[in-house]
Amino acid sequence: MINMAKKINTKKEDVINLDAILFKCRDILRQAKNSGSFFEKRDMMLTLVFLRFIGEKYENGIANLCAQLIEQGLDPEDENIMSAFFEDATFTDGTYNLPLEARWSTIINTPAPGLNVALDTALRSIATTTPDLKGCFVEGTFTQRNMGGNDMKRIVDEVNKISHKAFGEEKDLIGRVYEYFLKEFAVNATKEEGEFYTPHDIVQLIATMIEPFDGTIYDPCCGSGGMFIQSAELVRSKQGDISKINVYGQEKEAATYRLAKMNLALRGISHNLGAESDSTFTNDLHKGVYFDYIIANPHVFEDNWYRANIKNDSRWVGYATPPESNANYAWILHILSHLNHQKGIAGFLLANGALGDSDTQAIRQKLIENDKVEAIIVLPRELFITTDISVTLWILNQNKKGGMWHGRKQRNRSGEILFLDLRQWTENPVKGEQKKKVELKDDQIKRAAEIYFKWQAEGTDGANYAVPELCRSVGLEELKKNDYSLVPSRYIEFVDRDSDIDYNKVLTETASAVSGLLKRQKQNDETLRNALKQLGYECE
Repeated sequence: MINMAKKINTKKEDVINLDAILFKCRDILRQAKNSGSFFEKRDMMLTLVFLRFIGEKYENGIANLCAQLIEQGLDPEDENIMSAFFEDATFTDGTYNLPLEARWSTIINTPAPGLNVALDTALRSIATTTPDLKGCFVEGTFTQRNMGGNDMKRIVDEVNKISHKAFGEEKDLIGRVYEYFLKEFAVNATKEEGEFYTPHDIVQLIATMIEPFDGTIYDPCCGSGGMFIQSAELVRSKQGDISKINVYGQEKEAATYRLAKMNLALRGISHNLGAESDSTFTNDLHKGVYFDYIIANPHVFEDNWYRANIKNDSRWVGYATPPESNANYAWILHILSHLNHQKGIAGFLLANGALGDSDTQAIRQKLIENDKVEAIIVLPRELFITTDISVTLWILNQNKKGGMWHGRKQRNRSGEILFLDLRQWTENPVKGEQKKKVELKDDQIKRAAEIYFKWQAEGTDGANYAVPELCRSVGLEELKKNDYSLVPSRYIEFVDRDSDIDYNKVLTETASAVSGLLKRQKQNDETLRNALKQLGYECE
């Protein structure tokens, strides 16, 4: 009886565990013929998951609409009622009104031999009837690859187990699927060839710090759109209205660009990612537009960013042309050029080298003197799947002069920068990963935000705001004395834990212990000699 109960429980875990489902899909794809490259496998899975979720949303939308009509005394099956309420491109809740051939119920009930055709038909139908999703899908995604019908059926059956009902509406499930397949690739990839996915805890930290509750949000390297989704969820958690958020972004990788459009459309988040995928540096799709909030995780190893035609670009005006060797300060100046002049705030990640590079000192000095940098937060190592390096969260703020902000009264922080060093927050390893990985817990994110908000708050003495080995507020004069370095260890006090040690006492105790050991050794030697002598052996 006990064994039976245990077996049933294991089966339940298999159904609701996302990693278990994706592992099985990956296994099927590895063995199947014509399944394509890693990227093709990944994109196939993401497209299937999208069809599953948009289909689920449609079914829920239909059910909710029928219930509302019945409550009003109307018959949902009446032809006139159906014509009036069910034929719009979208319902009032933003749910897409899918044609029959694009519904998941049609796909899941299609026999194996016809699945590839049915899936491409669904994609073509959605792209044709829904302008928001134009450009999301590659023509012939399934038929051109022509994977075996039985293999495709097995994958579709597995994807059918993934639902928001099982995993929660608040989850970025498409992002999680993307992360899973990226992880499988990235463990064995070089930093240069691997794509970057920003873990949820880091996105949560950025969103918690800059609070993008309303207005316009921009990400110049938006990836799969995960930062936008996390920001939207933060708004929801604060009982905010995501309809007040307008999302703008750009992504240079075509497949990732399509994924972002799918992800945002599925969530009902208003967005403008440009008409195509392209490099932010060589073709800024939002040139001349300024944003209230900017969130970003630029590619740390983007060494080929520079082109001769952007040497004198307007984004560098007032500073200097960033060095060709790395894109760190090109990203900083690009972000600054798009930030609302009166109230814009940006939170973005960069490699720690950007804090004190000698070839960028002039730009960094100008940023500090212009009072654009508000906070520098060094994060723990091994937060990312694709790299184990520590990175820095930069916060730029166009308004450090104080006043009311999101219900808090802020003081004038002009000429000050908050340094926060979180490198010791490594006590939360993630289990089950192929490489060591840590994460920031909710209470740690809350604590970091509280340190930042308290420093901003009216009544705080910035000159004396410091916690040894954690944080410190630093003024312009001290920054100048340190050649405008933004390396936190130059400013945050290090506690010498050896300062209270009585070295004379320690040395005396050590000498006494060594003397005792030598004495016992001599006694042992004498005992051994006597024993050998009794056996007829003489020792010198």
